[in-house]
Amino acid sequence: MRLSNLADYAVVTMSAAARHCGGARTSAAELAAETGLPAPTVQKLVSKLSKAGLLRSVRGAGGGLQLARPAAAITVADIVEAVEGPIALTQCVEAAECDYERSCTVKPHWPIINQALRGALAEIPLTQLAAEARPQDRPEEREVA
Repeated sequence: MRLSNLADYAVVTMSAAARHCGGARTSAAELAAETGLPAPTVQKLVSKLSKAGLLRSVRGAGGGLQLARPAAAITVADIVEAVEGPIALTQCVEAAECDYERSCTVKPHWPIINQALRGALAEIPLTQLAAEARPQDRPEEREVA
């Protein structure tokens, strides 16, 4: 399974936004500059993330974007679902009918698998992604045995 580029960029954008938490506000343009993502893409993501209740736009002097709730209360699952919709490895779970449904013994198990995947992503808070990666966390800095 691979996340779409947009979901990946949403995680990157939210990580950058989380580094501004504590009352500081930022803008879509600042987030684009910090992340290296195209400004139109970040603007699109800001819209989706705001609709999902993850970002909040504050108007007026000193306005801008801020997290809608504490970074510790936002997970990778929340971010991915804001962009992609419900986390599912297959579409057959949502499909009303499938050509192979009569002989499929796996379909009843997909909701369990999907929930396990969502649960794993829900265990990763935004605070963890916003923190500076330690050398042992960086693949390029691990010693090869």
